[in-house]
Amino acid sequence: MISIIGSGRVGSAIAFLAAATSLDDVHLVNQNKNEALGQALDISNAIPENSPISVVATDYSEIKNSEVIVISASSGDYTTSRTEMLSEQIKMIKDIAKKIKRYAPEAKVLMVTNPVDVLTYIFQKEADFPRERVIGVASSLDSSRFRYLIARELHTRQSEIKNALVMGEHGDSMVPIFSTVDWNYKPILNFFDYDQVQKITSEVREYWKEVRRLKGPSLFGIAKNTIDVVRSITKNEEISVPSSVLLNGEYGLTDVCLGVPVRINNEGIIQIQEIDLLKSELESLKQSADVIRKYLYQKQTASSLVVFKDENHNFPLCRVIT
Repeated sequence: MISIIGSGRVGSAIAFLAAATSLDDVHLVNQNKNEALGQALDISNAIPENSPISVVATDYSEIKNSEVIVISASSGDYTTSRTEMLSEQIKMIKDIAKKIKRYAPEAKVLMVTNPVDVLTYIFQKEADFPRERVIGVASSLDSSRFRYLIARELHTRQSEIKNALVMGEHGDSMVPIFSTVDWNYKPILNFFDYDQVQKITSEVREYWKEVRRLKGPSLFGIAKNTIDVVRSITKNEEISVPSSVLLNGEYGLTDVCLGVPVRINNEGIIQIQEIDLLKSELESLKQSADVIRKYLYQKQTASSLVVFKDENHNFPLCRVIT
């Protein structure tokens, strides 16, 4: 069973993809239950004829059998920064975490609500779930955007761009990893000069603002990237994607959630992949972690902060040479 907390634009798009591809039963939980009811009525018409699944509006007491819970709720709509409603978002996520811990303590949780990295950390602290079962979904979307921008710059198809990867914060300090990208089996840095690298870095960081300027909030990209992870968990189809996860020494970082390459299957995160980075990329990643910590510390008192101790994690680390 897939439960989606928040059935607005993004939540309903995720629910639609889950139903249209017959992934599993979908339960919609929303502060305005009538909206959830309406979305369930609408999305139910997208279920394939021979599919046994259902889409229903429900409340927290009915999420107890959830294999995956997607959090896409929001306390409002941001316009200039993903962190502009941070206090309200933190308060909301703390409340959601308590309810999920009560009703579905074994579920894998996908955080979609922004700011993703901060709220993934807040949820983990509040619910005290193992880190492999709390996954922030955003860096895979940033990586898709990075791939698109590179292809556009080179006047080629996106499918010809391989290993496009964005790490770090889903925000202004995100780190496009140019050193991993290939085009026609050749490093992309063979084709770009410094100015092009800076241009694309700026464009990928500002991508969401351009979408919003032209059409309003984006939803299709994040919905598709979220469903990729949902499918991996519900169907036990292993994937490798960048996701926000609590780090415990990887990349020299501890006690912060940010986007890094991971492997995921029905157990959640089964491996954090430590890839070789350029010195400048690693330094930018550490700066991105500092930005996320700044948002955490400025909104919480020292007494409310918890340093995670994850001595019992049960998935291995690996080094991937790219």
